[in-house]
Amino acid sequence: MYTTEFTCRVRYAETDQMQVVYHGNYVTYYEVGRTEWTRTLGFTYQKMEETGIIMPVVRMHMDFLRPLQYDDEITIKTSLPKLPTDHRVTFHQEIWNNGKIASKAEITLYFLDRKTMGKATIPKVLEDVLIPYYQS
Repeated sequence: MYTTEFTCRVRYAETDQMQVVYHGNYVTYYEVGRTEWTRTLGFTYQKMEETGIIMPVVRMHMDFLRPLQYDDEITIKTSLPKLPTDHRVTFHQEIWNNGKIASKAEITLYFLDRKTMGKATIPKVLEDVLIPYYQS
């Protein structure tokens, strides 16, 4: 399994009238986590699109366990429990603050052919980079 961690701070603009992070901003945090997960592999979404593949989010389940507030230093943990074998890729993600889990999510994306919008499989260049992390 390939897992990464990315640390950032909660910005004032991400909080609401209750002085906690607005729930919609978690979607962005998780996107940042997946983007950085990909980048640590030496791959980017731009490179993915250059292969003719796009990856829309098709399912998202989030649990909110503890509030986040302005200037909290958070860690976004992103893992891919299993190597994709079809058009689906499901990430497990968590947001940590002060050693405690604040939120967790399971997010599924599809590999789609950019031109036809039909289902596709993981680009070979990305699969080749990931395979070593999933061999016993």
